[in-house]
Formats: sequence, C-alpha cells, structure tokens
Amino acid sequence: MAWRQGRKRGGNAEGFDLRLWPQDRIGGPPKGRATATARRSRKRGSRKARFGIGRLIYWGLVLSLWAIIAGIGTLVWIGIHLPPIQSLEIPKRPPSVLILGANGTTLATRGDMGGAAVPLKELPDYVPKAFIAIEDRRFYSHHGVDPWGIFRAAIADVLHRGASQGGSTITQQLAKNLFLTQERTVSRKLQELVLAIWLEHKFSKAQILDLYLNRVYFGAGAYGVEAAAQRYFGKSARQLTLAEAAMLAGLVQSPSRLAPSHNPDGAERRARLVLADMAEQKLISENAAEAAAAHPARAVKAAGATAANYVADWVMDVVNDIIGGVEQDIVVETAIDPVLQTAAEHALTDILAQKGEKLNVGEGALVAMTPDGVVRALVGGKSYAESQFNRAIAAKRQPGSAFKPFVYLTALEHGLTPDSVRDDAPIAVSGWKPENYEHKYSGPVTLTQALAESLNTVSVRLTLEFGPAAVARTAYRMGITSPIEPNASIALGTSEVSPLELVAAYAPFANGGFGVSPHVVERIRTPDGKTLYARSTQLLGRIVEARYVGMMNTMLHQTLVSGTARHADLPGWLAAGKTGTSQDFRDAWFIGYTSRLVTGIWLGNDDNSPTRKAVGGGLPVEIWSRFMRTALQGVPPAPLPGLGNDWTTPAPTAGQVPAPRPTQPDGGGLDSWLLDKLFGRR
Repeated sequence: MAWRQGRKRGGNAEGFDLRLWPQDRIGGPPKGRATATARRSRKRGSRKARFGIGRLIYWGLVLSLWAIIAGIGTLVWIGIHLPPIQSLEIPKRPPSVLILGANGTTLATRGDMGGAAVPLKELPDYVPKAFIAIEDRRFYSHHGVDPWGIFRAAIADVLHRGASQGGSTITQQLAKNLFLTQERTVSRKLQELVLAIWLEHKFSKAQILDLYLNRVYFGAGAYGVEAAAQRYFGKSARQLTLAEAAMLAGLVQSPSRLAPSHNPDGAERRARLVLADMAEQKLISENAAEAAAAHPARAVKAAGATAANYVADWVMDVVNDIIGGVEQDIVVETAIDPVLQTAAEHALTDILAQKGEKLNVGEGALVAMTPDGVVRALVGGKSYAESQFNRAIAAKRQPGSAFKPFVYLTALEHGLTPDSVRDDAPIAVSGWKPENYEHKYSGPVTLTQALAESLNTVSVRLTLEFGPAAVARTAYRMGITSPIEPNASIALGTSEVSPLELVAAYAPFANGGFGVSPHVVERIRTPDGKTLYARSTQLLGRIVEARYVGMMNTMLHQTLVSGTARHADLPGWLAAGKTGTSQDFRDAWFIGYTSRLVTGIWLGNDDNSPTRKAVGGGLPVEIWSRFMRTALQGVPPAPLPGLGNDWTTPAPTAGQVPAPRPTQPDGGGLDSWLLDKLFGRR
C-alpha cells in the first residue's frame, strides 16, 4: 500500500517516492488535515494580496485627490497674491532722454531707466545670443519654465553645497523685473513661475527677448542694454563688439560684483565663460570666440564724473521749457562740441588742482559760445561728483570790472570815442571814495587806456556823467537778465550776474552788434526720428551800431595787449576781453573773445569767502588761454569786427576834463554802507 501511495505521489523511476512529507514525521498531522490546511493558507494569501493591491490603489487615489486639491489651493493662493489683473500688462517703461553732442556722440542720459530702448532687430546678432548662451540656453524650446534647468541648477547647488547656479529662465527673470520684488521666498518664486508661463502665452520669443534686454539691470544704475553700453563702453548698444556683448551678458548674474568699472578682472573672466558657452552651443565660431577673448572689452571712464553732466542738467531744464514734461523716450541733439567740452573741463580742473589751493579758490565755471550764441562748452564746477550745482547757469556773482564794457559802450553811444579823455584822479561821491587797484592815478587818460588798465575812477566818472540808469539799460540790451541796481556803484560791477548771461552779453562785440539768445538744444526727436522740436534761426536784430562795436573792440583788444589781461596767450589771433575782480577778491573773472568764440571764466568760493588775492588777470586768463588755444586749433583766424579802424576825433585840449555831475539824473540813491565796501575793484 505504501508502494501505491508512493506511486501516486509521483515517485522515482523505480516507482518509489522518497520525499519526506509532514505526515511522515513522528507526531505529524493527519494526511487529510494537512492538505486542507495548505489549501486554506493559499486562499488566505491570495485574498491578502488582492486586499493589498486594492488598498494601494485606494490610497493612491486619495493622495492624488489631495495633491490636486493642494495644487488648486496653491494656484488660488498664488492668484490672490499676484498683482491685480488689470496691471498684468507690460508696464509702460519710464521715459529716457539721450543727450547727444554736436557730432552725434553721447554726452549723457537722463531718465529712470538710463537708456533708450533699442529694438532687437537693431542689435548685432551676437548680443542676444550671448545672453541666451549664459542665461537660458533652452530659451527657444521651453514655455517659460525649464524643468531641466531647475534640476541641473539644484544638482549643482548640492554638489557645491550652496547656491552656485540659478535655474531661472530669461522669461522668469523678465517676469520678476516687470511685476515682482527682488525678495527670495518660495511664494515669490511660485508667482514668478506662473507669470513666466503667462508671458510665454501672451508674447512671442522675440518680444520677450526684446523686453528682457531693454529692462534687465547691469549695475551702476544702468537698466537695459543701451544704458549699459553707454555706461561701460561709451557707445550705443548697436555698436557693441562681440567681446563687449559677452561682458555685458556676464554682468547679469551679479551686476555689482562683476561691473567692469571696478572689477575688470572678474568681468573679463566671466566674459570668457560666456564666449566659451557661445562657441559650445554653436552660436559663434571657435575662431570668433578666441579672437574676442584675446582682445577683452575695457570699460571707459564713468560719464557720471564728467562735466558733461552740468550740460545735461541744463538741457533737461531747457527741454522741459520747450516741450513740457517728457512722456516718451526722446533724443536731444545739442550744440555742445565734445572736444571743446573736454578741453574746457581739463583747463578748469587742472589749473584749479595745481594752483587753486594756494590762492584759496575752491570753485570755477566756464562758458564758451559762438558769437551768435550757440553754446559749445559749459562747465559748472570743478567736480560734478562732488557738487551738482551748476555755477555757469545758476550762480549769481558780482562781475567787478568785467561789467565796465557796458559803461564805456554807454559813453560811446553818447558821443565819446576811444580817444576821448577823462581824468584819472581821486573822486568822492556822497562820502564814497572809490580807488584804483594800485592806489595810483594817471591824470588825463584816453578811454582806451582807462578801460585797458581798468581804472575805477574813470568808470565811476563816466557812470555819473551819463547816468547809472543809462548804463543799466545798455547792459540789459546787451543780454544781462539779472536785476541791476541803477546807482553809481554799478560802475564797478556790484550787481550780480551769472557767467552764462555775462558771456552772452559780450557776444555782440564779437558778431558785429547783433543780439543773441544763448542756446544749447538744436533738435528734439523720438528714437525713430520723429522731430518734436527744431531750433529755427531767430535773429534778434542789431542792438549796437557797427561803429561802436569797432570802437569797443579796439579798446578791449588793448586790454590783452597792454592792460590787465596782457598775459593772455593766443598766438595768431586778434582777441579782446575784460578782466574783473570783485570786492575783497571774492570773485575773479575774464571774458575774452575772438571772431569765432566767446569764452568766460569765473573763479571763487561757493560760500562767497575771499580768495587770497586771486584777480581776473591771473588764473582766469590762464584757464582762458589754455582752453582757447585748443578750441581754435586748426580754425582759420578772422579779424574782430571794426578792430583797427581809425577814429578821427578832435584832440582834447589839455586839462579839458569834464567835472562829474553832482547828481544822478536817472535816479538810484547810493547805499553808503555798500559803497564803503567797493574799494579796490579791478
């Protein structure tokens, strides 16, 4: 029977089953019961397996549902905290003003964004490629968010145990710049992702790249690629080289740390990395990358430190007067000659640096204009970085003897000539006793000699002879716009004027007697060329007869030949002018001119403190000579109007010197306190 059972169990080849079954063991379970138990065990395992799979599916569905709910909740939360829906349009870019010199080069930029927007199509093709290579190499393949880029950045951050890379796409960066703050939080990052997807849905890739390049921050206050190109390289973004484009693209990661203006080595290393990435991505050739790396970009001197900013500030005021508030990007074409502007700045600042401290001269200003009033150079102080106050335009100071030409012109127009004689002798007016600079007197002198040597007594006599009000009217007619007190003290320049208006008032002597209105803005246009304003030639007409212009030029030329400005050095040119030194040596002036250019210099201190005997014939003449030699280099000399004419006038009889009038026929009482302060003017 055991044999049969063995066979039934599937025995060996001889018919015997040699396997040991549980029931064959001593004390084992009965045979029938073992079989039933095994079956029940198999059934229970099957039911457990089916139950486990079901539970897994159930909880998977539950978790998925909660994930969906959480996702929807997150989106709702993000939506609640996004900017208002009506603001989710590209914000209007604050207007920018590009200020150009007469030759088309940039003098300065003004406006919140710092640079005009440059369309993508106007940029060299390697400019946007540089930014794509280093900031978002999958820019054209993602839809606003680049998961692989985020993953790659996360891995790099882990490997470097810190934030070493950013996973933000160009679109995300644009979303942040347009709508969000710069805070680093999870909520802001989620908002950034949503807005990036929205931007990709609303705008094309080209539009997004265009917006990005004209909004991204490059450090040093420069927003947009145009402002950055001007700030660091002194040129338009349209003219960027490959090396310069790579350096700008490298700045975006850390503008403050990598700015080439103060970290040229770091900026250069980053630019080489950009070039390598461009070559690796086949955006440029290997040869182009190597050539650009071999000749790295170099930052130019910051425009913010130059005197051209004094011009820019003035231009902005003029623009506001012409077209009102700036509501769009504009380009302002000025008459400023960048070469002359640089020469003017160097002449003023270099000489002040060398000799200013010795004479306690802390500040200065220079204005140069053509005889028809076109301002070619303007310096409002020795350092724009230290002080933005424009002394050339806004400072009102006593001109001293630089005001005397208006006294002498009044005398000529009342019948005198350069050969007319007046007495240089002590004079007293209501207790006031003006004296000459050296306290010496020459007796009878011609008007030419009196003006050349800046004799105070003769100027006072002429003012009293023809009336202070007549002198004031002459000054107003010539171009002085500041209030003038019509009293005898104006003979010595006690009424304050600005350098700009005084230079403009000398211009009729250089142009033959025609009035001028100083101007600097030639044209205002939009970046696409639409003209908003163009200066038309405005002739103010003749204000001085030609014969009197000739007489004045004859006398004022003598100032440079034998008078107080005899140290003026301008080889090959006939020039004229007048020095001025105010009370207690507080102000030193020289206004000199040729037939091509009229230039005025003022030196002094902002707090009106006295200098150490700085006079108009000293540093101002030196600055003027240095500037004018540069400004007129290569310009064909031309004579001054009427200079050298013969003045046929009766010779005065010896001792025939009219006494001063006892009264002032045109009014204007003297302030005895002020007059006591007028000694020593020159």
